Amino acid sequence: MAESESQEGNYDNRGNKVQNSKTDMEELLEKMEELTVHAAWMAYDYVPIQTNADLHNAMQHLEDVFLMCKEQMEKKWQEVLLESRGDGQKKE
Repeated sequence: MAESESQEGNYDNRGNKVQNSKTDMEELLEKMEELTVHAAWMAYDYVPIQTNADLHNAMQHLEDVFLMCKEQMEKKWQEVLLESRGDGQKKE
């Protein structure tokens, strides 16, 4: 009798393992599908960038202007910091 209960327990464990494996495989498959779709959209977006020189030039110009603006903002920020430190020292 104990032997049959043991076999039932083993059967239940195998059933749980199979179900867990199925669930894991479904989750992995879903993630793979999401990654495949994401990769397809990346490739879809990449083609116009490579084939349209105007778009590439516009993006390069935008990046250059952004970097120049960022540099000017950093310079102004440093000037403001120096002025505020200078004003603080004059008051003391």
